[in-house]
Amino acid sequence: MDYLLQVKIGALIGLLLLTLFFGFIPARVKWFRDTNGTETHRTVLSLISCFAGGVFLAACLLDIIPDYLSDIHAELDARTVETTFPLPEFIMAAGFFTVLILERIVMNCREMRGAAEERAPLISDNRNGHGHGHGTSPDLEGSGHHVHVDFQAHSSFRSLMLFLSLSLHSVFEGLAIGLQNTDSKVLEICIAILVHKSIIVFSLSVKLVQSAVPPLWVAAYIGVFALMSPIGIAIGISVMEAQLAAGMLIQAVLEGLAAGTFVYITFLEILPHELNSPGKQLLKVLFILLGFSVMAALTFLG
Repeated sequence: MDYLLQVKIGALIGLLLLTLFFGFIPARVKWFRDTNGTETHRTVLSLISCFAGGVFLAACLLDIIPDYLSDIHAELDARTVETTFPLPEFIMAAGFFTVLILERIVMNCREMRGAAEERAPLISDNRNGHGHGHGTSPDLEGSGHHVHVDFQAHSSFRSLMLFLSLSLHSVFEGLAIGLQNTDSKVLEICIAILVHKSIIVFSLSVKLVQSAVPPLWVAAYIGVFALMSPIGIAIGISVMEAQLAAGMLIQAVLEGLAAGTFVYITFLEILPHELNSPGKQLLKVLFILLGFSVMAALTFLG
């Protein structure tokens, strides 16, 4: 087993264990079960989310997209594919729209249920100036960038749809790790995803616990969510290890889809939610810049 594969397997195991760890903290700590979310909760989680946004922004612009464009152009040149159509950018856009369309299909399926408690959108618009929040719950609605649902509806179907939607993100995030060809890139993207997933699973777990969801369901949701990124890593590893005749082209295309997913998460999920939420705007920008600077420094140092 070569060193790169060992690093990827280590990233797989590390992501799984740390996601489970952060997910089960709210379920095991009494403080989270006794509070509806104070200003301190919202501020701390929001700033961590902003830091994660900066990390993802740097990972997108300084690492994932440049590497993907380099790989896909090399493959197209090797296969003497000449076209004036911007095919590499189109593939990346396909990854972006894949996640967007799948999420909207999930929302449409929920709306077709026709139940009264299911009529609030899974991801609301920003007309009330509060990111994606509903404004119906004073707790962590404004703290985690993926916590866009009111679990007080007590709908197992709705909760399941939300987790399936988030899990799709995680599979493509893991795919980006599995498709890398250097250990430094694996570790860099793994750090970005770890920061991102930690705040997501932590916030979701808090919401579930405070909404009196049965502990067995909380454990099931967190467990399934934690498995998604490792599954994506395993798929990426399988594609690279198979060494198919078109393996490098397949790898480049999958990298493009994963890059599109990163663009979606960064620009349509994390940054808009946090920057459109009221309060401490300059501090939020500072933490976004801090996250970006940390990843930029890691990229610069190689």
